Amino acid sequence: MKMVWLEKENIWFPDPYTAPADFPLAFGGDLSPERLIFAYSLGIFPWYSEGEPIMWWFPDPRMVLFPEKLKVSRSLKKVIKNRGFEVRFDTDFERVIRMCASVKRKGQTGTWITEEMIEAYTNLHNLGYAHSVETYLDGKLVGGLYGVAIGGAFFGESMFHLVPDASKVAFVKLVHRLTDMGFDVIDCQQSTPHMARFGAEEIPRERFLDILKHSVRKDIPPGKWK
Repeated sequence: MKMVWLEKENIWFPDPYTAPADFPLAFGGDLSPERLIFAYSLGIFPWYSEGEPIMWWFPDPRMVLFPEKLKVSRSLKKVIKNRGFEVRFDTDFERVIRMCASVKRKGQTGTWITEEMIEAYTNLHNLGYAHSVETYLDGKLVGGLYGVAIGGAFFGESMFHLVPDASKVAFVKLVHRLTDMGFDVIDCQQSTPHMARFGAEEIPRERFLDILKHSVRKDIPPGKWK
């Protein structure tokens, strides 16, 4: 399969309509805010490990959640109501992304969230495009997630939890927030049973790209969420 290499000086990507389903769309380039915003607006995202070149992906099919289709189990509703979690937005972005990088997950031995990625997404956060959701319990950060918002599309990146259900609560509160703000779609990137339980579904690339064409142009300006 042909490998497409990107130059730092020229911000472009191959046509996502022709992207391979399980192979990087392109390699190289950089993680500048301009390139990241352009990539996400096309449904493309970086995913690579330390020591590897930047790899840009466009999975097909794509798992997405339409906010109005959110499913919350009875048990999780009880947790949200009674457990005592407090959820905040954009109050400690860098700590959330570092926790996503460092908290160990079952079946994983490393992280793709490198220092280069942390710096790049923190820059996006400072520009109002990347956001964090933090879950606190007894005043301590115990879970959260982060992602990128462009127009009416939210692109989820990673989540973590130190106590059961903390990241789930953050996600539910995020979906409620996005619904109130008029967002159209949440990109979950990879298909997982975890996201399927929340109502996420797989859609073909053509439908996903058609949705993005309209959503990223929606008049929801960037800025920190309070």
